[in-house]
Amino acid sequence: MARRRKKQKIQKPSSEIQAEALNRFQSLLSQEEFAALQEALEQPLYSAIRMNPLKVTPDEAAASLSERYGWQTEPVPYCTTGWWVKSAGVPISQTIEHREGHYYIQDAASMLPVELFDFEDVPAPLILDMAASPGGKTTHLIAKTMDRGLVIANDSSHDRITALRLVLQTWGGSHTAVTRFPGEKFGRWYPETFDRILLDAPCSMQNLRSTESHPMRSITARERKQLSHRQQRLLASAIQAVKPGGQVVYATCTLSPEEDEVVLEAMLNQFPGKVEIADLSARLPLPAPALQTDGRAVFNPAVQNAARLWPHRYGTSGFFCALITKLESVGGSFEEPPSRPFEKISLFCLSQEETVNLSDFLVEHYQFDLNKVLEENSLTLWRRMEKIYAIPEAFLTHFNLLPFQAVGLLLGETGVNGYELSHEWVSRFYPLFQTGRFGLSDDLVESWLRGEDILIESGDQYSAGMILIVEDTLGRFLGLGKMIRDQLKNLLPHRLAI
Repeated sequence: MARRRKKQKIQKPSSEIQAEALNRFQSLLSQEEFAALQEALEQPLYSAIRMNPLKVTPDEAAASLSERYGWQTEPVPYCTTGWWVKSAGVPISQTIEHREGHYYIQDAASMLPVELFDFEDVPAPLILDMAASPGGKTTHLIAKTMDRGLVIANDSSHDRITALRLVLQTWGGSHTAVTRFPGEKFGRWYPETFDRILLDAPCSMQNLRSTESHPMRSITARERKQLSHRQQRLLASAIQAVKPGGQVVYATCTLSPEEDEVVLEAMLNQFPGKVEIADLSARLPLPAPALQTDGRAVFNPAVQNAARLWPHRYGTSGFFCALITKLESVGGSFEEPPSRPFEKISLFCLSQEETVNLSDFLVEHYQFDLNKVLEENSLTLWRRMEKIYAIPEAFLTHFNLLPFQAVGLLLGETGVNGYELSHEWVSRFYPLFQTGRFGLSDDLVESWLRGEDILIESGDQYSAGMILIVEDTLGRFLGLGKMIRDQLKNLLPHRLAI
């Protein structure tokens, strides 16, 4: 008997999906506002970038990049490190600086959630990014705290973890741990533990702007209801896991009320008098209040304190976010979190002798003060096989038994000729390496960025097997190279090659 073929679902054109969403949302706006929305959707959605203050000075970097690449930029009004790029002689995704994590390409709307947090009173906060992949907002959390404290970057999807890890490697944060668990678990595993929690909730992405990274798709009323219920469970978990007095930001890239205002209404009903939604009107240059009603129900007046970014308000994709403060304990059940000691994965603390040898090696070959960096950044060194990692002390103090997918920053590994640094470590601390640099002439840069080896006349200056820090005539870090006779072997990670 012939096997019946499974019917494939035909995806509607993005214009048709957008029209369906517009039709749903029309009743939520006045006639004038809806006309303004339609007009805005006819305009281009400008790309935006957010600078990495761990590696550059944001204002100076924005100016130099604009001049170097012929960009026309405009500051994002609610993000001090964000710029729209309204025209670009060189695409923003094709620069050396982008590959080295000097900036992150991100829709301007997505820059708002992390900007809502207050960090002044918690210089080294414990932060949970509950649904972190692909990692853009995680990099923002690292930047806002200048890589202090600890960010647990969690995502429940196995398929999305690799993308998250690569983004964090490129950004250069050391005070991070990547985990893969259902976000609903953290409230019971770690009640009242975190200072700040970001819940960028899985959603329908009905934001009226279809992009390559966030394409709009058709979605049914049943799917919206299912998403809303999961978002409510995730937000309840976040409320349980944050400390009294701590803050939770709830965000979605959808304009569907079922996933926005309805979720906040459910939270207020579940935790009456124990949570507070902050009024965001003073934090935004233009009004962007949440809805009073979705046409069926009238919401608690506090819900309107959240921000609903319609595309015509700021020239962004549609977006929703709220800043929530936990006023007092909410109780709830407790479960023992999963446990996995470091020795189970052959991860052991570097001995004093090994640490001294590594430190001496880095001073001798690069004039790099490892001890100072470790002390200033509250990092300790651990070894797994040949690889050496710098792990934040905050993780060891609070989550040392929590199974992780990645933690800290790879420093390097032991090799035949001593130690071989990692690309990520040098990229993060590049200005602190005083020697061991190799200047590449302009005519060889493109070949190097393609991953090709370079023939050089080393003379007696470089010993065989030495790892050199390669830079161009502008002083930009281009990667690491290994001396082999008269050849500089290219160690550029494959993901960074053009």
